[in-house]
Amino acid sequence: MSSWVSRATESRNAQLITTAAVSGFVVASAILGFQKARRMTRVADLKASIPDISDEHHVSRMTEYGAASNVFTPSNEDERSMALAARARKGDYDDDLILEQLARNRVFLTDPGIAKLRDAFVIVVGCGGVGSHATAALARSGCSKLRLIDFDQVTLSSLNRHAVATLADVGTPKVHCLRKRLEQITPWTHFECRNELFSEQTAATQLAPMNEQQPDFVIDAIDNIDSKVALLAYCYMNNIKVISSMGAGCKSDPTKIFIGDISASTDDPLSKSTRRKLRLQGVKDGIPVVFSTEKSGPGKAELQPLSEEEYAKGNVGELGVLADFRVRILPVLGTMPAMFGLVVANHIILSIAGYPHEYLLSKSRDKMYHGILNTLQVTEERLARALFSEDTYGLKIPITQDDVGYLIEEVYNGRSMISGLSTRLVLIRWNKPAQNFLDPRTPGQKNTTLQMRELVCMTKEEATKHEREVLKGDKNLEDVYDAETLERVNTRMAEEERYQRFR
Repeated sequence: MSSWVSRATESRNAQLITTAAVSGFVVASAILGFQKARRMTRVADLKASIPDISDEHHVSRMTEYGAASNVFTPSNEDERSMALAARARKGDYDDDLILEQLARNRVFLTDPGIAKLRDAFVIVVGCGGVGSHATAALARSGCSKLRLIDFDQVTLSSLNRHAVATLADVGTPKVHCLRKRLEQITPWTHFECRNELFSEQTAATQLAPMNEQQPDFVIDAIDNIDSKVALLAYCYMNNIKVISSMGAGCKSDPTKIFIGDISASTDDPLSKSTRRKLRLQGVKDGIPVVFSTEKSGPGKAELQPLSEEEYAKGNVGELGVLADFRVRILPVLGTMPAMFGLVVANHIILSIAGYPHEYLLSKSRDKMYHGILNTLQVTEERLARALFSEDTYGLKIPITQDDVGYLIEEVYNGRSMISGLSTRLVLIRWNKPAQNFLDPRTPGQKNTTLQMRELVCMTKEEATKHEREVLKGDKNLEDVYDAETLERVNTRMAEEERYQRFR
């Protein structure tokens, strides 16, 4: 080894290579050292340029979402309005003046009705286009206690639909923007502002009583599906009255806006996704919603896709304000969120004041679901006898009536996957069982291993043919159905399988 080293060091080529390597290392070290020193110098200069904190500086901590946690530097007019509001909330405001301002509502709702509204406590979750208009209408109508919850701040693009925001409010939290402007209109209103993100983990705190008064109503004006579902499920489970606004984006026809039970809302992707996830939590109806039945069509606005340039930059999820929030542009005509918000406020005002209004009807199709479940039970028994010569006395299937309602309404939209018809519907296996589908794990108990993702919706006539030719016969699905039908069913089943993770 030593002789090899001595020979190598005597070689001229080896000496040149060694010299070059050492020189390169020295030069690289010098360059990196210089760059590091220059960065340190620049950082030091930048820090030195920051003035010391003095009484003239207004320092505030940023929120976890990167927004200013403080509200704004108030103008002289703002300061006067806030001082008046502070006195009014302490009772230093003539009640006759309040009643005069509410005179039109008072003669409409009567004195007992307006008294109930003035004593009401309403929570607004989401203070954008819909929530801001609902809040403004409630405050103007006399509702004296409002809790506002929203993590976001006013942007330039908010101004086409926000009820009260101005250019001066851009960059400030939406909850404080609403409070500041509405205090100038109804200074006696008690606003509790929470510049926070609503979530399932914080629901109990954010929907808690105000001064021991339970909320009379909660407004759901959230456009994020997971947060919306968490809010509605919490209110439903805890018997808190809630009304939800479905999607106003891509809508333009005011004559198609309705208020009804969530089970009856149609032609709205946000409503469908919300209904679907709520059903997975056992909530199928009993929540009033505002929705539009306007259908999309040629020439109408649609959800805008991200450009190829944005995809090429990397993870598009990083473009969102928060994880799992949408990052695509949702076209919104400024008038539609306002109408949704006013309908929401109108329902709350009538409900709290006790003014007559029609009951929010649901589809009430439980009888139909029960019939479909019985038909599925009989079909499973026939298949077990025909394919596996089983005694089916006492056979049970692991499907409930709520499961049937979920499949019919949310997965198959109340229509046959074969013909699109909506009458005489049933559920039936799509594929022929390859082996005995009776569950052997519990001796003495007869039940099948049937799963929801194995079922497809057809009319009774189509199901009879399907059972005879595919499930009991020798034909493949390709022999009975065309490629378009097979693709349609497979797509719908794959979509449902993705939703199984929420169960």
